[in-house]
Amino acid sequence: MMETTGGEPDDGTAEVLDRPLPDGVRRRVVQIVSDGFGGLTLAELPAQLRQYARFAPNRRAKFAGTAMAAALETDPLFRQRIAEKLRETQPELTAALDSAAPPPAADPLDVAAAAYVLRPAGWVKLVTAAGEEALRADAERADEESRAELERLRGELVAARGQIRTETERLRTELDTARKEAESLHRKLRGALSDVKRGEAALRKLQGETDAARAESQAQVSAAESEGRRLKARLTEAEAALEAGRKAAREGRSVEDMRLRLLLDTVLDAAQGLRRELALPPVSVRPAETVEAVEPGRMTPKDIATRALSENDPAILDQLLALPQAHLVVDGYNVTKTGYPQMPLEKQRLRLLGQLSQLAAQTGAEVTCVFDGAELAAPVLLAPPRGVRVLFSKPGVTADEVIRQLVRAEPPGRPVIVASTDREVADGIAKAGARPVASAVLLKRFTRG
Repeated sequence: MMETTGGEPDDGTAEVLDRPLPDGVRRRVVQIVSDGFGGLTLAELPAQLRQYARFAPNRRAKFAGTAMAAALETDPLFRQRIAEKLRETQPELTAALDSAAPPPAADPLDVAAAAYVLRPAGWVKLVTAAGEEALRADAERADEESRAELERLRGELVAARGQIRTETERLRTELDTARKEAESLHRKLRGALSDVKRGEAALRKLQGETDAARAESQAQVSAAESEGRRLKARLTEAEAALEAGRKAAREGRSVEDMRLRLLLDTVLDAAQGLRRELALPPVSVRPAETVEAVEPGRMTPKDIATRALSENDPAILDQLLALPQAHLVVDGYNVTKTGYPQMPLEKQRLRLLGQLSQLAAQTGAEVTCVFDGAELAAPVLLAPPRGVRVLFSKPGVTADEVIRQLVRAEPPGRPVIVASTDREVADGIAKAGARPVASAVLLKRFTRG
């Protein structure tokens, strides 16, 4: 370095930068150090930089930038070696800095970075001026970007306002259309309500006419029945007269008796013609049926219990199923859980239905098996065996209720047998006229074959 005659340095090394190095200048300084780094031997490098000796310049600037900047600031010998490399690569710029006349067209950041490495007189001013210039350039660039962003936002605002106006007009049009459609629907609804009221009035009128016609028809039927009874009485009289006439003829009576017979025949023929015209039904009631008396009783399912058999004897079930038109209703899961509860429900159903099919074939009775389906997530896929009707209760309805409905659906007097050990079911169906049988009795009947 150059020194003054008085022994004091005049190259600016005594100058001190009183503020942090501007970012732009720092990046250029790191690049200068990275470019000159490769021209030095390992021994010429500071100890903390030797690990980056084999890095490429760009990679070295990326990973060792902070370490190189620190070494450049604290190690004068390392800075002097980098300055020599800079003089070799940029002789014109370094010569201009040495003469204190930096080229006006040069990039201020490059000038400041070279001055920071070379440390000529006034280098602090160059670095400070470059930093301020960079700040001004950044501020101007940020101002331009802000203005451009403001213009862009203003354009977007204008476009958004136009879009909002367009969308508002469209919504208003749709609202007007919807209002018109609503008014049209209201008119149609009022018309439909008027039509419904007119229809209800016409229906009431028609019901009144139907009731009147039914009353008139019943009156005509009553009149026809009265006329039929009167004609029957006349017919009886005519038959009696005819019989008398025949008897007189056999006895050789006079011509007057023959004329009377002819008259009776005429009346009889007229009565028969009138009977055909009125389409009178044949007599269905016999005189003997009009006499009140006590008829002999018939055997019912309740009478089977009076015989000398145990309630657990399967012979009771045989006697019940032997009654005419007997109907056996089975509480499915009640029977299977009594006989074979350890099996899965599907196998329980299949086993019970197979046994019921054999029983139906042997006895000829009608058989209905009811399973509780209230807890099923989906219908059970099942092919019912021959002679057995299979039912599952609906959601919310128990199998017990379905059994009671089946019993109530049967006509009074038909033998209905219900196989279940449920006490509530047995009491309910007994009141409805059916005969309860324990599930164990049905299971014993199965095992007997």
